[in-house]
Amino acid sequence: MGGGGLHPDASVKKVLIHSDGGCHGNPGPGGWAAVLAYGKHVRELKGGVPATTNNRMELQAAIEALRILKEPCQIDFHTDSQYVRQGISQWISGWKRNGWRTSNKQAVKNADLWRELDAATAMHKIQWHWVKGHAGHTENERCDELANEAIAAVKARYTSQQLKALLEEFKAETEAQLL
Repeated sequence: MGGGGLHPDASVKKVLIHSDGGCHGNPGPGGWAAVLAYGKHVRELKGGVPATTNNRMELQAAIEALRILKEPCQIDFHTDSQYVRQGISQWISGWKRNGWRTSNKQAVKNADLWRELDAATAMHKIQWHWVKGHAGHTENERCDELANEAIAAVKARYTSQQLKALLEEFKAETEAQLL
């Protein structure tokens, strides 16, 4: 399921990852976050962009979490996004086989990020898990909090007029990519 031909091995680090992404408005200013745990070590990551979608932020969270790992790991990856979990574990092989087209011959949305996520999974052995969002799951709630902090930081960095202009530009670029 996602990535690499590694077999469970005591020498391979076992990492627990939780991730989340979100937007204020969809599309709108967005943020992503991940919490990685290895033994007693915990690392939190977050970031944001002025114009994006919820799904893009969910994907970015997963990409950034995996990108930070510098060696092959055995990962239990928890996301509250069925889009990410099903996309990487079920749909992506068909998209690649079909030249990044869906079964309906449509361009895959967010193909740029799906390619990045696919590459980021390559050296790892990953078990993908879905967790219900906003249901009191401690690590998922922490990711949600971090993603919202990232969104707040983006909103503080730009005027409302700048955010509106960036959103219009994002919408136009998104439309062009799907043609």
